[in-house]
Amino acid sequence: MNRLASEKGIFELGKAVLHTESQAISHLADTLDENFIKAVQLLLNCKGRVVVSGVGKSGHIARKIAATLASTGTPAFFVHAAEAAHGDLGMITKEDVVIAISYSGSSSELLAIVPTIVREGTPIISITGSDSNPLANHSTVNLNIHVEKEACPLNLAPTASTTVTLAIGDALAVACLDAKGFGPEDFARSHPGGALGRRLLTHVKDIMRTGEKLPVVKDSVSVLEAVKEITRKKIGMTAIVNSDEEVAGIFTEGDLRRLIERVGDIRPLKISDVMTKKPTTITADALAIEAAKILEKTLRNQLLVVDDKNKLIGAIHVHDLMSAKVI
Repeated sequence: MNRLASEKGIFELGKAVLHTESQAISHLADTLDENFIKAVQLLLNCKGRVVVSGVGKSGHIARKIAATLASTGTPAFFVHAAEAAHGDLGMITKEDVVIAISYSGSSSELLAIVPTIVREGTPIISITGSDSNPLANHSTVNLNIHVEKEACPLNLAPTASTTVTLAIGDALAVACLDAKGFGPEDFARSHPGGALGRRLLTHVKDIMRTGEKLPVVKDSVSVLEAVKEITRKKIGMTAIVNSDEEVAGIFTEGDLRRLIERVGDIRPLKISDVMTKKPTTITADALAIEAAKILEKTLRNQLLVVDDKNKLIGAIHVHDLMSAKVI
């Protein structure tokens, strides 16, 4: 076979695999029945944890389903069926719900622990490839994820069947998520180290500059004094406050350059005459991502933080948002 023919064959086989697996998922969507509702209700009524189990490729999928459930508001963990038979079965209680995965429904490792789970009174949701098999027959609810064929050209390697198993697991997790009213803030709490978590959990007060790091001068000082404060604090600006510590304005390095271009000698000038009055501000309790949006909209690098009386309590530089990985 020549190189071009080989490349064409690879491309066509790749497309065929994707078509087979997408068709399998479409078929599953068309044949989903009331057992799916029963399974979701079991998960919603679970007072303990959802225990997901399987072996081989089904075990790998089971791990992913457990992780998805746990991260979307349904506490879950994975137990390997073979390990369960050697002590890990003690992790499962009658307050839990077990999701047992075996496409054939005859996995010996799973079937070995099913009688004990049933005697305990723990509900079992099985995910198998038919309505009648040993595992399905011992389950509270069986989800039939039958596929016409595997995407493997030999129709042997678990491919389409594992894809639809993963898909039904996602469907269960999302249905539970929606029923529980699980929102972005809840998701962020489950993912504090991720980008969404940082955006939804990081507030301005967590990263703003305060105390000695906060550049601030009175509105009675000269421009030169304001420039010295900008140099000392090194964030390219200074806040200007009045005698009551209320924000009167802001003066940035950009403002300084434009002022020098316009008037030349800045020594006689007072900061109150050249500052930007009524600058955009934000509160300490606001989300840091809101500060990022304001900076982007106003094309500035710094933002002043005030309390409900417009008194200065902090400042944020765009670098602070970057360091906190909010942007």
